[in-house]
Amino acid sequence: MSLMDRDMNKRTVDGVAGQMGAAPRRRLRIDVDGLKRRWFRDAKGERTTLPREFQEIKRPLLDAALGRGMPALANGRRIMVTSALPREGKTFCSINLALSIAAERDHGVVLVDADVARPSVPRELGVRTDRGLIDCLLDDSLSPAEVVCGTNIKRFSILPAGIRHRNATELLSSAAMSRFLDRLSRLYPDEIIVFDSPPLMVTSESRVLASHMGQIVLVVAAGETPRDVVNEAIGKLGSTAIAGVVLNKMSANRRAGYYGLY
Repeated sequence: MSLMDRDMNKRTVDGVAGQMGAAPRRRLRIDVDGLKRRWFRDAKGERTTLPREFQEIKRPLLDAALGRGMPALANGRRIMVTSALPREGKTFCSINLALSIAAERDHGVVLVDADVARPSVPRELGVRTDRGLIDCLLDDSLSPAEVVCGTNIKRFSILPAGIRHRNATELLSSAAMSRFLDRLSRLYPDEIIVFDSPPLMVTSESRVLASHMGQIVLVVAAGETPRDVVNEAIGKLGSTAIAGVVLNKMSANRRAGYYGLY
């Protein structure tokens, strides 16, 4: 075990997640070994085949968010991860990106499960949640701090999708969503907020959500998603800038990762 691993283990104690903004009122325990077995970013800091790729993905995003070598983007700390179609791996990439950012000593991260019609972040992380984003949209008196969940991974918190609601996707397009995002950003001014968004070609809500973001990452399934579908998805964003593209599901003998700026 390296000195860095020992330091991480010392500071990452069950029930004492490293949240840099408002302290979460709930704590969740993530099965770190389970994440490693499923090819997610190893939250203990041990090397896998993925960390180097996600380090490359996060670096320009953090530079733009924090104004490193360039003016900081407006709302640059809000990063939306989406795809053109379902099952391209956007949730996989959202979780790995968030964990990679949390591995930075100076940056906390809040991972928001904004795919409210088909929430999957808690399932993929192996945790059980109740209240979340939809609950806040339905009740303005509910503070984001009441639903953001800390974890046993330092600097890594989760905002679940929340209660199932028949009008959940419409709520993402409401004025309540704008108010909520402003409250969330004020409450966690130093965190990077990563949103796992619905696919662009499936709902219009992802396009509305994109209008509130500073950066957008588009996940594309290599060898699966037609080029014209990717172009159509980009076109649906209109003037909203795309920060970059992640080419996902590449074969082992080919290099995956961040390959372009738009």
